[in-house]
Amino acid sequence: MFKNILHCRTVKPLVLHRSTRMQCGQTIVSVAQFTATNDKNANLQTVSRLVQNASSQGAKMVFLPEACDYISRNKDELIALSEPLDGPLMTAYKTLARSFNVWLSIGGFHQKLEGNRVCNSHVLINHEGTILGQYRKIHLFDVSIPDKNIHLKESDAITAGSSILPPCSTPAGNVGLLICYDLRFPEQSTILRSEGADILTFPSAFTRETGQVHWEPLLKARAIENQCYVVAAAQYGEHNESRISFGQSMIIDPMGKVIAECPKYSAECPTNESIAVATIDLELVANARKNMPVFSHRRNDIYSLNTIRTKEDIKDDRMYSFADKSIPGSTVFYKSAYCFAFTNIRCVVPGHVLVSTIRRVQRLHDMTQEEIADLFQTAVKISKIMEAAYQAASSTVCVQDGEYAGQTVPQVHVHILPRKKGDFANNDDIYSRLADQDRDTNPTSRRTLQEQVEEAAYLRTFFL
Repeated sequence: MFKNILHCRTVKPLVLHRSTRMQCGQTIVSVAQFTATNDKNANLQTVSRLVQNASSQGAKMVFLPEACDYISRNKDELIALSEPLDGPLMTAYKTLARSFNVWLSIGGFHQKLEGNRVCNSHVLINHEGTILGQYRKIHLFDVSIPDKNIHLKESDAITAGSSILPPCSTPAGNVGLLICYDLRFPEQSTILRSEGADILTFPSAFTRETGQVHWEPLLKARAIENQCYVVAAAQYGEHNESRISFGQSMIIDPMGKVIAECPKYSAECPTNESIAVATIDLELVANARKNMPVFSHRRNDIYSLNTIRTKEDIKDDRMYSFADKSIPGSTVFYKSAYCFAFTNIRCVVPGHVLVSTIRRVQRLHDMTQEEIADLFQTAVKISKIMEAAYQAASSTVCVQDGEYAGQTVPQVHVHILPRKKGDFANNDDIYSRLADQDRDTNPTSRRTLQEQVEEAAYLRTFFL
């Protein structure tokens, strides 16, 4: 284990004697910690020193703690000090990355949103100063322990995120972005591992009390169970009269071994500014997974972890495949990771739309667990939207699974039809009408492309 520990605001760098030749798949990274306050300029100066120190020791990525921009004294100050991503502080971080030719993990940035709202964002900046990933913290820390004088309710001032960001490709490997309290929810880490993460990051501001008992065990557990490196940059020490952070920034390898570490909080050292440096070796990740292939032993037939993805961007000039047909992107009004929803060329009722898999797959049993979950979660979401868009009170949601079930387009898709009272004299007549519609070859019953595009544009407004 290599340590570079700088106590009590001492920033004299430790001289390293290391070969500058790195093997393929190996990258030097640095984890940092310091004692942030409500002085943003002073915090930025500290971050600059830490990044400069890490760069001088060969680090290609520098991981900074949660709230590296500032730690406020109260809610009003937290909101007042927040900035948008195009503000001066984030601009300074981008400049810092370019100046030292390093990637920066801004572990927790108070991002200003509309309506006096703030989110806790983990921002990844590349060596050219470009933001390549942004994750908004989804688990908010709300804890009150009166006898220990702990009163932290993050949700009073912070708006929770709504999605898990897929791993980001970096020089050190695929990095999963998390923040602090997310550490206590192992499902999120496992999802990121299943999506290809080599490194899990937990920039944090753990309290002294919880840090003493939970910090290291939880970090080691996430590393071992996911066979990933864990990089955890931490706040340290006495930020103000009511808040103390535990410190102990760490880098842990896929076997659970601590390979770099900064100091824990000590009352004799109220503040600290330090870095620790280690080499990420992707061959070690591969060997850990080869020798103990736990993810191939998961019983996905019994249990599974699936992410409810938010909508993805739609490209109007793209054609989406629907078996042997091509669906213009301008008629698509919703797209997720595994499926897309589009307006229908022939409608049984107004608002009759389709949700199809992106991958060409003919039967439900040919779909992956992720595709199944995403398709039906999307279908539920779309049916609710269609009822609102067409003032309906019910929906017919139908899948024709195979040729003899009435499937005329050999790709899994869901029909969603908003329903109103009395729209069919006999309610079940809708199924025969649906079958007739699928077999209809009369060109006069087809809607024009312009009609489909206009409906898609209207429906997109429900997802803004």
